[in-house]
Amino acid sequence: MSEFIHPNWLIRNKIGEHLFHKVASVLPVIDYHNHINPGLLAANRNFENLTDVWISEDPYKHRAMRIAGIPEAGITGVSTAKEKFDKWAQTLPKTLGNPLYHWSALELKRVFGIDELLTPSNADKIWNQCNELLQQARFSPSGIVEGYGTEMLVTSDDLLDELKSHQELEVSQRSFKVLPSLRADSILDFNNPIFREWITSLSAKTSVSIHSLEDFQGAISQRLDFFNENGCIFSDHAVDSGFRFFPTDQSEAAGLFNSLLSGDLLEPKSLLKLRSYLMHFLGLEYARRGWIMQLHIGAQRQTSVRLRHLAGAAGGFASIGKACDINSIALFLNGMEQVGLLPETILYTLNPADNAALASLTGSFAEDGVVGKIQFGPAWWYNDHYAGIRKHLNDISAYGLLSTFIGMTTDSRSILSLSRHEYFRRILCDQIGAWVGEGKLPDDRELLTQLIADISYNNIKNRVQNRKTIWQS
Repeated sequence: MSEFIHPNWLIRNKIGEHLFHKVASVLPVIDYHNHINPGLLAANRNFENLTDVWISEDPYKHRAMRIAGIPEAGITGVSTAKEKFDKWAQTLPKTLGNPLYHWSALELKRVFGIDELLTPSNADKIWNQCNELLQQARFSPSGIVEGYGTEMLVTSDDLLDELKSHQELEVSQRSFKVLPSLRADSILDFNNPIFREWITSLSAKTSVSIHSLEDFQGAISQRLDFFNENGCIFSDHAVDSGFRFFPTDQSEAAGLFNSLLSGDLLEPKSLLKLRSYLMHFLGLEYARRGWIMQLHIGAQRQTSVRLRHLAGAAGGFASIGKACDINSIALFLNGMEQVGLLPETILYTLNPADNAALASLTGSFAEDGVVGKIQFGPAWWYNDHYAGIRKHLNDISAYGLLSTFIGMTTDSRSILSLSRHEYFRRILCDQIGAWVGEGKLPDDRELLTQLIADISYNNIKNRVQNRKTIWQS
């Protein structure tokens, strides 16, 4: 069989080849949203085997294995690492047409130098070859991240996290920087049975006795300051399917919060009002600190309770939800803009039906002198495949400005997913080259080089640099 991941893989024109090899492929990686465990990088202990680095932290693979009929024991359950790897080797040939087939071939090629496509017949050979490599220093977690040409990783961290691993990484000798970002969902998770326990922990960490909404906001602000002091410049909210925003004043929100503290169950409309008030409050606080707010919109997370109990909340069970309520998103953004504290915002959608609406919204809240105040974020989750990335590039070009786009991010728990930056850059360069060939863009190499460099690297680096003086090249 001929080499699958060849130098011009996915690139079908000479201009695309030039743009990829001379521009995109040599630029560093800034992964501004992922779920990589910073403790893994701080400890920097070599992985025991290929399953640990390649399969265990990848819900995309777990989901495909379930669809292929693999029992949960062979995915996240009691099976051995080798047995789980063999189940993945059994599944991978069945993923033809799914991005997992592309990503897996690229991961084996870029990290381990393996050109063979994994099948049950060569599984033992690849298992042994990769496990031997994983014992070498350059295959430590940090070594693998460095091998991707990574300049910065931005992880996702709960408000109560002490950020010890980030502090250790800050003083370590790494060629890349690791910043925290605030994953703020727990602040608004009123329906969670442990929410009151979470408030008790927040109170203990801040020495703030929380008996009112004002106390709660004060404790949150203190923790935001702590994150700020530790280099945080991004926040993130999972805005699930059906998100609605209802402007609510402080007095009504305070009464609802008091009811919540008293153990009352709030009706859905009351929960919506309290969440809306606190979302507005958080947005203002992000703006005051110069943070970038990310809204991940449209996941239907409430699916199989059985599978969630088996493998945990991050097991890969969510699906694409209904189209978002654009009016609510606009109300939310407008409320912050009205008081002069709209943070720079990145909008992601899981439902591609929202692409045009969100891409057009990027021009609805512009600010003098600010490039891309509101961003339509990259093709996310179920959209970060070959066709989804192309659709995204078309939509952001048609309804916004492609030249201000901040490029790809992995949104992944697996460090091998950093391969997706190359995947995206190949598709980007091929798309731009194709448009030139069709006469849609001029064959101006200087102009095209700037476009590819800006999307792949410059735009996101400039946004980070503009936040504060934390950048260390």
